[in-house]
Amino acid sequence: MINAAIAGLGWWGQNLVNAVRASDSIRITTAHTRHEATAAAFCQDAGLRWVGDFDAILADQSIDAVVLATPHSLHADQVRRAAAAGKAVFVEKPFALTLADAHAMLDAAARAGIVLAVGFNRRFHPSMARMRDAVKSGQLGTIITINAEQTALHGLALTEDAWRAQPEEAPGGAMTAIGVHLVDGMIDLLGRVAEVQAVVTRRAAMVEDTTLLTLRFESGALGQVFCSTAATPHYRFATYGTEGFAEILGHPMATYRLVPATSDHRRPAEPKVTETPGFNMLTAELEAFAAAIGSNHPFPTPLSDILHGVEVFEAVLRSAASGRWERVG
Repeated sequence: MINAAIAGLGWWGQNLVNAVRASDSIRITTAHTRHEATAAAFCQDAGLRWVGDFDAILADQSIDAVVLATPHSLHADQVRRAAAAGKAVFVEKPFALTLADAHAMLDAAARAGIVLAVGFNRRFHPSMARMRDAVKSGQLGTIITINAEQTALHGLALTEDAWRAQPEEAPGGAMTAIGVHLVDGMIDLLGRVAEVQAVVTRRAAMVEDTTLLTLRFESGALGQVFCSTAATPHYRFATYGTEGFAEILGHPMATYRLVPATSDHRRPAEPKVTETPGFNMLTAELEAFAAAIGSNHPFPTPLSDILHGVEVFEAVLRSAASGRWERVG
């Protein structure tokens, strides 16, 4: 059993704690937040010990790992300090806001020899595993394009003092909240991105809330991402190939549809639909983190993909500012 502490108990930090309450491989025992009063009721309900100092977590020899659900700009310093203390680290996305911070965190983890994992939970869903297999096995043929869209309404609830409303914490419109998930899924399936073009705008929230990306992969395939924190919630991830089409539908990602091509190009085959209701992606990723700590097997998401995702993120910000296609890296 891995004993973990969590830094950050906002709504997402609480989701992470709840996801492993019944786990046999990892338990969260300790929490650090900026304000005890805001976390007291949840800590009592979840059986968490609250500490007022991040250093108290790092000094506790009974804690094996640290889960970070903190403001994005704090990740680099917290990862470096946790690694120096010999703690494994799970970092919520986005991993870093700059490539320099990303390199610093990876270097710190490598020097300390600790497990470093990043919370791109959608990689763990069985629907994404089916799509990954369809792409990697050649079942879909040559991939022409991937289209992904994810929307939510939580941007409308942001207040001026919320850290997620600060442009230095959440640049690029909906990128840090949503877009990085979609880009990571595309990197998982198609590999490296060569260049991007981005449009960022404000439609209904008090901050920039909507982002549209076009991506050109090194393979020659194209991608398109639409994400918004001010639009009615929806999720769709679709891959188009010469031999078939596959899509994942709905925020829980429960529905996977595969439509093989046929010899009659005007009439595709009947879709094969697979439903996976009730799968908890947060439980899956945190238990994979625990498994990586307790074995020689690496965390399933390669750190090289994580680093490339930050390269894409930086290119997105440059393109949004310039209005032009921007090279990645």
